[in-house]
Amino acid sequence: VWAAAIDVIREPAPRYEGRFLHRDFQPGNVLFDLPPEDSAGAVGARITGVVDWAAASWGPADLDVAHCSTNLALLHGPAWGLRFIKAYQEAGGKLAAAVDERLYWQVREPLAFSEEVQSVAQPWREAGRTELTTRAVEERLDAYVTSLMNALG
Repeated sequence: VWAAAIDVIREPAPRYEGRFLHRDFQPGNVLFDLPPEDSAGAVGARITGVVDWAAASWGPADLDVAHCSTNLALLHGPAWGLRFIKAYQEAGGKLAAAVDERLYWQVREPLAFSEEVQSVAQPWREAGRTELTTRAVEERLDAYVTSLMNALG
């Protein structure tokens, strides 16, 4: 699966319509307002802001979606990453038109994460997610790449 994913990004980057990007769009950079009766945030939470714009740039919206979906997959499992992609589109978000173009952007991000799994896992553990060992994150990353290749490849 990984060899096939690497082959996907060996191709030239697809053409895209440029957008203003956050480039570190992930749950840790999103601020939420939770109703007092719903401290778990399962119902009624609303986004009130996005912080940490240091890496802002211009490019395909697919990159921010891929970054967030990869983070969600590593934090909560592959289904969460795939669910975010679907929810983004259902909410009117525009991704690359062709499936192979979407696959390029979606696979590119987890492959980049593969080089820094330990540095990704450590801050989450420090924030209380002690189950997110380097090995656990590696396993989720592998499962997510497999899920992407099965869903889009």
